[in-house]
Amino acid sequence: MFTHKYRYAFALLLSVYTFLNTEFCNVYEYFNLRIEWYYAFLTITAITFLILEGNKLVEPFIRSKVPPEKYKKKFPFVFFIAGNFIATFVACIIVLLMGMVLHRYSFTENIIPLKLNLTYAWLVNLLYHLINTVIFYFKEYRSTQVEAEELKRFHAQAELQLVKNQINPHFLFNNLNVLSSLVMQNNAEANRFIEEFSKVYRYILTNQEKELVALKTELYFIDPYIFLLKKRFGDGLKVTIDVPDKMGELLIIPAALQMLIENAIKHNVVSKQKPLHISLHISNNNCIVVTNNLQAKQTIEKSTEIGLQNIIKRYRLVSRQDVSVNKDIDSFIVTLPLISAN
Repeated sequence: MFTHKYRYAFALLLSVYTFLNTEFCNVYEYFNLRIEWYYAFLTITAITFLILEGNKLVEPFIRSKVPPEKYKKKFPFVFFIAGNFIATFVACIIVLLMGMVLHRYSFTENIIPLKLNLTYAWLVNLLYHLINTVIFYFKEYRSTQVEAEELKRFHAQAELQLVKNQINPHFLFNNLNVLSSLVMQNNAEANRFIEEFSKVYRYILTNQEKELVALKTELYFIDPYIFLLKKRFGDGLKVTIDVPDKMGELLIIPAALQMLIENAIKHNVVSKQKPLHISLHISNNNCIVVTNNLQAKQTIEKSTEIGLQNIIKRYRLVSRQDVSVNKDIDSFIVTLPLISAN
């Protein structure tokens, strides 16, 4: 409201409308107010415009102290109270200038005009803030709708990417090759491989529709996934997980850890001579940190660039928290916030 491009036109129309109503109701005769019509109109207009501008000036300060993104209910209330102080100050100054300076009336003669104009100033401030609050919550509603649509889109992208990653020919071919060799060598190992393989797909089918899952659920899925990778890469892949059980109830984006592990394998050499080390641990500020050493491939398969960016955007939409991505000479580090169920 206070920054709207038509706010001055609205203030002028409100001033004219108010003045015409005071004339129609014979307010000046009824209260025996000795003031020329043009001074009366100027008083109403000055109060109307100065309250508008005063609120506009104080709004950035109120926003800095009571951020509306965080305090959606408190912000309009605090802003309205501040506006009332502005309205009171403006009405007092205008009436005293008009009465005591221009017309040389005594303070006693200015009491009734002061009461009338204070009432008007408070009502104008209330009207401004009612309109501003409606606009504020309408924008919040629209923003929530847009975020919900974006979340659906990113969620759909993540599901598609996850399914592609799990059923693409390379994934199936590599794991079926491992299974084939295990069947030839060791039936017990083959049976376990099939069991772990099925756990991976069961997790995808169970959780693909969810926005968040418990960390313990995500880690339960990671174990069979790492087992599959270890059977493929052997001693070329080292994965360590250090997550206390007490952190298990915190929430995380589904398949986020799997995407990060897969991303590390995709972009780095994995061999017995140059093992890829991936670690998962909890930081001091209740985040899960995924780190891998850097040993970039000379040529890597074409990246869709959906995985990591999708995780970042989904975190912002679901929790308004940021994913931290850091890269130095030796390592690549991704920090995922763990979200409280509250």
